Amino acid sequence: MNIARKLPGYLQQLNTWLRGGAWRRSAAGQESPLRAELFSADQMEQHGRVLAASHRLAAGRAPDQLLERLAANESALFEVSRQLTAAVTESQRMTPAAEWLLDNFYLVEEQIRTAKRHLPRGYSRELPRLAFGPSAGRPRVYDIALETVAHGDGRFDTESLGRFVAAYQTVTALKLGELWAIPIMLRLAVIENLRRVGLRIAAGRAERNLATMWADRMMDTAARDPKTLILVIADMARSAPPLLSAFVAELARRLQGRGPALALPLTWIEQQLSESGLTIEQLVQSENQQQAADQVSISNSIGSLRVLGATDWREFVESISVVEQTLLADPDGVYGRMDFATRDRYRHATEEIAKRYRLAEPEVARKAVELAHAGAAIDAAGARPDGRARHVGHYLIDRGLPQLEAALDVRVSGFRALLRAAAQFPLLIYLGAIVLISVNLTGGLLVLVLAGATPAAGLAGAF
Repeated sequence: MNIARKLPGYLQQLNTWLRGGAWRRSAAGQESPLRAELFSADQMEQHGRVLAASHRLAAGRAPDQLLERLAANESALFEVSRQLTAAVTESQRMTPAAEWLLDNFYLVEEQIRTAKRHLPRGYSRELPRLAFGPSAGRPRVYDIALETVAHGDGRFDTESLGRFVAAYQTVTALKLGELWAIPIMLRLAVIENLRRVGLRIAAGRAERNLATMWADRMMDTAARDPKTLILVIADMARSAPPLLSAFVAELARRLQGRGPALALPLTWIEQQLSESGLTIEQLVQSENQQQAADQVSISNSIGSLRVLGATDWREFVESISVVEQTLLADPDGVYGRMDFATRDRYRHATEEIAKRYRLAEPEVARKAVELAHAGAAIDAAGARPDGRARHVGHYLIDRGLPQLEAALDVRVSGFRALLRAAAQFPLLIYLGAIVLISVNLTGGLLVLVLAGATPAAGLAGAF
């Protein structure tokens, strides 16, 4: 049978079977990896200001989306790992990205466990969330993490991250809770990226396996009965295979150079691709580029997981915290010489006051520092020798808190004022409570006596 002479007729038959475009299965449903233009540290700094200006916060609370997404990512990554492990067992050819992911999957598992441990239910609901954009309804700091990962192709370093967040805060200051959430949000963003690239790896593997199956069947038919090869090609056409880069590249790799009979399916594919202005060579090149890009994304993401575990996040947060930098202006530098636990206590007090009265945290810190400087001036004049009023802690956690609230022009509830009085004068409150109870008991007994009953009988009747 002369395949070359009858090729036009065969192609016409195949085109008839495929009329309607059912073969065009696309990967549009897949989420693209977090892969944007690569930015240097200087560019990330500029991007921080642009991003801050574009963010708009939503009012109220929303359901926690991050835990659900983490669970979905975990499930997807474990399925990808299972498929890749099976491929190794069957001695199938692996792409470099697949090898990277499988070799380091123990680290991915560890980071997923860490993320679940540090992301309790309802945690993200306490964080400011975005009103618009791709991350609408999710925490603002999560979008910052996504941008960090995207513009590093899965990679980040603390210097670039620090400059990015610091530049963001020149437009809008982040809350302390958001700063402390940066590590967990970065971890979630890297896991998200690994899931997206992992699914691409799994999809590409499935396409290559499909191409291998059809290539083996065609080669076997061409060797045994070349006249029936057209029927196998027709079967493949009716199955509507995905004419995507992985499938086409693998089929071409298996069939090219194996004689005129096996050139028939490639000629048909070439004709189908030409309708979209594509060629087999272009898809082969595209597949090679995608595999290289996926390898870089996987290796960068694995490296970022290691950076997350090795970074001193306490030092990082203090270096970018607007509240921290404000409190460091404490007179005589006392605040800066305190240990981390004490400084953290002051920062949390600032956070609590701001949350209670719906104020910006930097504003609370600035007022405390202003009062401390005013207190230092009074101390310098010798009017108050104990020196407590010259320290920010006096206004954040001590008896100077009412002065801070007055300076902030906030209204303190009567119940809170009562609690504060109880904390400042515990002995007086304790003795007063005893006196009050004694008076009530004495009054009750006196009423019983005047009514003609004995105290013992009255007490017995009470039980």
